[in-house]
Amino acid sequence: MARRDPWSLVNALILSAVAIAAAGVWVLSDLGGWSYYATPLRVRGYAAPHRLLKPSGTVAHPLGVVGLLMLLVPVAYAARKRWPRFARAGSMRQWLEFHIFCGIVGPALITFHTSFRFNGIISVAYWSMVAVMLSGFVGRYLFVRMPKTIRGAELTHDEIRLRVDQLTRELEAASLQPGLHEVVRTTERELEPVAVGATLGPVTVRSRLRRLRARLRDAGVSRPLAVSVTGALAERLLLLRKLARLDRTRRLFSMWHVFHQPLVYVMLSIAAVHVGIAIYLGYAWW
Repeated sequence: MARRDPWSLVNALILSAVAIAAAGVWVLSDLGGWSYYATPLRVRGYAAPHRLLKPSGTVAHPLGVVGLLMLLVPVAYAARKRWPRFARAGSMRQWLEFHIFCGIVGPALITFHTSFRFNGIISVAYWSMVAVMLSGFVGRYLFVRMPKTIRGAELTHDEIRLRVDQLTRELEAASLQPGLHEVVRTTERELEPVAVGATLGPVTVRSRLRRLRARLRDAGVSRPLAVSVTGALAERLLLLRKLARLDRTRRLFSMWHVFHQPLVYVMLSIAAVHVGIAIYLGYAWW
């Protein structure tokens, strides 16, 4: 089992921050957004950047279009997860990174599109979008906590249990004296509840495993065998810890979906109405 690679998700956050910073400098500094957004709404029409930065302006309008297209990425992401025919369209890790990037940058661009005016029914879509973005950070945290293979596929309960049983057999088959086998089993029984449940479990486990390795060496066990036995025991304890957390994390992830997905539907539905009205009234063309 390969360890997770959270750095790819961190990179998506870094790229999102860079993109938002670049857009912010362009709009707020180069286009005069600082002074424009600070101008009272009743006299904004007289400000020089109004032609560019009003919601239907030559800059704010395209930003809104691009932001909305980014918000449609979750639809493609869901299709990639559920439909086997899209299995070759990039890895799930790449899709998740792109999903995170669009889910952060899209709302920022739409915020500039609104000219920081939040009123009417469209405000429901906007604040739904903000709630979706914030809940996305919770979803990312839960996703990272799930055991994964190197390809990003979730490890199942049975896969983890299979590896635990394999390690148990390896420990039982180790070429140790009968008395030393009992020492290993006793250490395992003592550490299992600590590794699975306690907050300071990893620290205690590492300390006890070092003592076990030293005790095996003192009893005449070769260094490679002592390292192999303690390594197998450490991996088994780690997998048991993940196994204990897996069901809880998945339950939380399911609850998160119950909150996250309806907000996505509300946001996209109202946005579709907004776009339809804008096209009907002619705002989409100038």
